[in-house]
Amino acid sequence: MIDIAFEALRPLGLSPTIALRAAQMHEPSASRLSLARVTEVQRDCVTLHDGMAEHSARLLPRLLQQLQSEATQLTIGDWVGMTVDAHAQAWAVERVAPITQIARRANDGRRQLLASNVDVALLVMGLDADFNARRMERYLAMVRSCEVTPVVVLTKQDIAPAAPERIQEMYRRLPATVPVLPVNGLSHEARTAIGPWLHPGQTLVLLGSSGAGKSTLINTLAGADQATGGVRSSDGRGRHTTTARSLHRCAQGACIIDTPGLRTFRPDADAQQLAATFEDVQALAQQCRFRDCRHENEPGCVVRASVDADRLQNYQKLLRDAQRVEMTALDRIEQRNKWKAIGKAGSQRAREKRA
Repeated sequence: MIDIAFEALRPLGLSPTIALRAAQMHEPSASRLSLARVTEVQRDCVTLHDGMAEHSARLLPRLLQQLQSEATQLTIGDWVGMTVDAHAQAWAVERVAPITQIARRANDGRRQLLASNVDVALLVMGLDADFNARRMERYLAMVRSCEVTPVVVLTKQDIAPAAPERIQEMYRRLPATVPVLPVNGLSHEARTAIGPWLHPGQTLVLLGSSGAGKSTLINTLAGADQATGGVRSSDGRGRHTTTARSLHRCAQGACIIDTPGLRTFRPDADAQQLAATFEDVQALAQQCRFRDCRHENEPGCVVRASVDADRLQNYQKLLRDAQRVEMTALDRIEQRNKWKAIGKAGSQRAREKRA
């Protein structure tokens, strides 16, 4: 059996769906479990919150082996069954299957979890030198492929000279279904603008580059005391002020996860999932002359004629990244040999012309 203190855990993001999944867990040991949420992950332990207090917990060896066999790990936002032994040591015994997971692919193809059981992703970008529309489209593709609701938050509206033009560019490039909120992260208006997504039981996560204003926004939304830092005047980049993921509770009843800045990432999705996140491209592709149109040099391509060229290039790059992740080692060797052969043939033709 597992004890579920629903009302106490509600401000930590507990939903009826999670509670139902937790109630269906079958723990073989005789110990009674209590439901708790992972609020921080360290190298050899995790911090769990049971709605009443935080506990520094270790993973039961059986759970650790199960996670390793599934090539995954506990991450912030996970729910677990927790027990406390006679020595007052807390143990994570079993993980509740997550509803959603936001993850990215490392350069070597490994899957890296960012957060679990998230309802809304606040995609934070500064309107100063941090602004990059292509990067925002990649953020958007990442969270939508994970079936998480995206909300674009454009910070530093009060200090960025080019703010009006950049706000309009974001409205123009992103789908109309995605909310775009220009805010001053230090003001009370930021809390009001994001308020519709802060109701009890909701879990939000902040994603963005270093220096975008995520920690400042956390301080405004959750009344936290996160350290903040400046940015370089040349490119708007900041240092990693936030070095670990952490979960905070908001006065409105939601909880919010802060994350370190994302420098580079590849969405954890296949080419078909990523293509579906570009709704405008997919809709226009039905009108192209050829069914297998790649929207490059084909005649009668409606997509190339209608979609912003830079947005289309970003779309094609994302698809190539996804296809590379799906390739096997033999596929990579074959592709490398193919381009070597093409390069050698080109060099041979150049030598023949010079001769």
